[in-house]
Amino acid sequence: MLPTNLVTVAPTLSRDDTAMWNGVGVTPAADRTDSDPQMANQQPALESLLRSIIGPQSYQLWFRDKTVLTIRNDEFVVRVASPFLSTWLQRQFREPINSVASSVLGLGARVRFEIDGTLAVAAPSANQTLSIAASTSGADATPLGELPKAEKDLPTTLRSVSKNSVAAPSVDALSAPRTESVSRTPNASARRFSVLSDFVGGPCNQLATTAARQVCEAPGERLNPLYLFGGVGLGKTHLLEGLYCELRRRFPSWNIVFLTSEQFANYFTHALRSHTLPSFRQRFRGVDVLLVDDVDFLDGKRVIQEEFLHTVKTLESLGKQLIVTADRHPRLLSQTSEELSTRFVSGLVCRLEAPDLDTRTRIVQHKLTQRVLELTPDAIALVAQWFRNNVRELEGALNCLEAHFALSRQRMNAATARQILADLQRDCVRIVRLADVERAVCDLFRIIPDELRSSSRARNVSQPRMLAMFLARKLTQAAYSEIGEFFGGRNHSTVISAERQVQAWLADDTPFTIAARQWSAGELLQTLEQQLLAS
Repeated sequence: MLPTNLVTVAPTLSRDDTAMWNGVGVTPAADRTDSDPQMANQQPALESLLRSIIGPQSYQLWFRDKTVLTIRNDEFVVRVASPFLSTWLQRQFREPINSVASSVLGLGARVRFEIDGTLAVAAPSANQTLSIAASTSGADATPLGELPKAEKDLPTTLRSVSKNSVAAPSVDALSAPRTESVSRTPNASARRFSVLSDFVGGPCNQLATTAARQVCEAPGERLNPLYLFGGVGLGKTHLLEGLYCELRRRFPSWNIVFLTSEQFANYFTHALRSHTLPSFRQRFRGVDVLLVDDVDFLDGKRVIQEEFLHTVKTLESLGKQLIVTADRHPRLLSQTSEELSTRFVSGLVCRLEAPDLDTRTRIVQHKLTQRVLELTPDAIALVAQWFRNNVRELEGALNCLEAHFALSRQRMNAATARQILADLQRDCVRIVRLADVERAVCDLFRIIPDELRSSSRARNVSQPRMLAMFLARKLTQAAYSEIGEFFGGRNHSTVISAERQVQAWLADDTPFTIAARQWSAGELLQTLEQQLLAS
């Protein structure tokens, strides 16, 4: 079984003739790019190798001017003129193509067929192709009844390709692209990456953006690994994608790989099942820069963690750059091995926080430059004030306004925007309950609810209890007596005292130690509030 994110551009074949042989079509979507300057130099060598296997006649008849052979990152890519030609080549030249890929990329090489309609324009007609094959002289001349020397040395299964190709369908039929595929580009299914220039910086992400610039200047030399964490919709993936694009621009000849931790797990599982672990390890441990999104996905997956740990060790020993993102601090990955989490901490850990009002305003202004939408300054301020949890809420509000703007084509003021966004803003309001506060505090401090409600006066219990009472008073409509009753049957004066104590902590910026990390009182409460309002 192959990973769930397989991409096969060629038409789907029958089970016996499927294009997915020996790992064909397996690739992270982010690895596909046509920006590699080495591709132009690779094609002649690949063509020569394929020609030596299948013979000059078969090569000129079915590949010359109808295909483009390239190595894209760690894949052997065959671009063809039409889906029909793709199907034919996969059936008739499967083993020769796979042999070329294996000789260049090693065992477990992956082959991808892509449709490029532009090749059909340059492809010669059937008569031209056959006349070229018939008029070939010298070393390239190969009578129909005689096999070239290179082909005689091949197994019978490979030699049969050239024989069968004589009775193949007409070249015109294969070269003519289907109507539905003419407008399709080779990278139609490729992932669209965000760029650093679109990332709006502010106090909430200043450290992360500064670290990103330093990594782009000297990958692997400092700030390695770079660990970015924060809540949902705060720009972690955007920043990671921007780093990927910038690094590829600055170092076009480097092997730079971007993928999610789920993709890493899928590839590892597939390698285990297909017995291609050496190829898998060579693929990810031989990179210059590895960028992994949502590494917290590996939390609790012991076997995959072990493989990822050895990958991190190898990259570290070779001085290669590792950049990862997660939704929480490495110390809070409770089911991740200590050795892996400490390696994350050994680099630079950067937190991305919810944007403040000024940053949200600049984000809205920047996004308006990319949309067909006109807002007055007071309408921009309204959107920034109403939707404060993350950037995705801002994008959703702008999408709603843009849809209404398409109807009227009139510049929207604050009154119009307030009327349009009233329902959306009301739906985004998070109703916080006492049980939600209890669960968030217990999760952060790693205690159970019974301890929070107990009569214990130990500091590791009393401090979380006072924080929970403070947040319950701030974020819920519960009275002092209700809060006291919920947290262990206490009276209202206990809740009032806890509220005053937390306010004193905030005024003094009292530090708290959680999982060997120092948190200020303000940072601690902000983290809890964001979790409660976003969950």
